Amino acid sequence: MTATKGLEGVVATTSSVSSIIDDTLTYVGYDIDDLAVNATFEEVIYLLWHGALPTKSQLEELTKQLAENADIPAEVVNHFNTYPIDKVHPMGALRTAVSLLGLYDEEADVMSEDANYRKAIRIQAKIPTLVTTFARIRQGKESIAPRTDLSFAANFLYMLSGNEPTAIEEEAFNKALVLHADHELNASTFTARVCVATLSDIYSGVTSALGALKGPLHGGANEQVMKMLTEIGSVENVEPYINEKLANKEKIMGFGHRVYRKGDPRAKHLKEMSQKLTELTGQPQYYDMSIKINDIVTGQKNLPPNVDFYSASVYHSLGIEHDLFTPIFAVSRASGWIAHILEQYSNNRLIRPRADYVGPGMQKYVPIEKR
Repeated sequence: MTATKGLEGVVATTSSVSSIIDDTLTYVGYDIDDLAVNATFEEVIYLLWHGALPTKSQLEELTKQLAENADIPAEVVNHFNTYPIDKVHPMGALRTAVSLLGLYDEEADVMSEDANYRKAIRIQAKIPTLVTTFARIRQGKESIAPRTDLSFAANFLYMLSGNEPTAIEEEAFNKALVLHADHELNASTFTARVCVATLSDIYSGVTSALGALKGPLHGGANEQVMKMLTEIGSVENVEPYINEKLANKEKIMGFGHRVYRKGDPRAKHLKEMSQKLTELTGQPQYYDMSIKINDIVTGQKNLPPNVDFYSASVYHSLGIEHDLFTPIFAVSRASGWIAHILEQYSNNRLIRPRADYVGPGMQKYVPIEKR
């Protein structure tokens, strides 16, 4: 046996959910460029879970089911009030709340295909409400109930701010949700599949995935990008700031990717939305800074930006607090996690890899008085 650090290049399973081949990302064979321009997030949810784009009636039924299941139990809302609001990160709150949801689902441990699909609907529908409810409670505000007449993207922004989003805000957020929905066997998805391969329940699988997404090398990167932009402050400060980071061999968040070599195909769509939104909100400096950072890092290190880089300024322009960026990633990626979880259940085998042992050779126990 030969160990591969980080399992790089190791093919761990087969899947029909998504693929990354020659720097092209597809969901069930549909190019991400095609979906980002044309699809609603609801269509993408259906595509990932069913392996085909929905008909009009199928989409209406899914939309109806998501709307009907978006409310969260009062016990979960009340539980948020017990959290150390000034200390807990929203990802920690979300991870705990999703686990808590399972305690109030009578079908949590029912493992039939139909029951798992009903739980999939509930989880996907409720995660946006969990994020927005916690965000408002920590601000001392009342939570806002979900509406049934808004799209998935528009409803999230409405529950967060209390205001209906503009058409371009809804478009930008829908596009971000579509782009983040799935990404083959990334760290959080692999974590979810390992968890449910033991035949643990779907709530455990999603909670496990949230734990992996919480890390700054996975979902937390876009929050770190916005922190960097805030520290830089203006276009004039970009060059000295980035050059100093590069000279000190510090990592510039939002660049490079383990799988892509020529560049992340998702980045260009959020780059376009960043330009539009920062201009509309009177904050073009964030886009301008991003472009200059992009030029320096790509020019000097040949590292193109990934999806996290431009999503930061998009979310900021939508008025979203910076530490909510990763929970928003989860709002979208839950659709992919669930698709992989359902696929794992359908053809399950316990995931149990081996380790290349590099410790001491055979030793003999020595009584404590002789050590």
